[in-house]
Amino acid sequence: MNRVIAFFKKSAFFKLWCLPVWLLLGVSKALIFLLSFRRLERLMGKAHGVSPVLPLLTTSQRKRASQIGHVVRMTARYTPWNSNCYPQAITAALLLRLYKLPYLLCFGLKRSEDSRRYLAHAWVAAGPVNVTGGFSFNAYTVVACYLEPGLSTAESS
Repeated sequence: MNRVIAFFKKSAFFKLWCLPVWLLLGVSKALIFLLSFRRLERLMGKAHGVSPVLPLLTTSQRKRASQIGHVVRMTARYTPWNSNCYPQAITAALLLRLYKLPYLLCFGLKRSEDSRRYLAHAWVAAGPVNVTGGFSFNAYTVVACYLEPGLSTAESS
């Protein structure tokens, strides 16, 4: 009952996007299993290499990016499948693109402290906003970055 009450206290944006994001997380998870990484790149944006650049945002764009991040992260908690960083990043990138907000989607690796395994992570940043995956530039070595398709590196800082 508390969760229902909490849901109705959320913003109209959250309530509007909750079900579509839940479905998008499922579609993203299915696409990860069904398609090769090369085919998924089209959903992520324009390949930018390994040098991250954060796009500049206006105040209203920052607010919208923050709202998108909130709904994606919160909805991911309630999927019956594992909606880890990868489907969250794809879903957030699609929503940011829908709202024509500049973003940077990054993939990173780091060596596990307790073993010699590598840990992978995906995150999305839009200006100073950590949309999904936290601000992971310091914790992971960036191995690939994708910019919003309409964004050129001259427009970002």
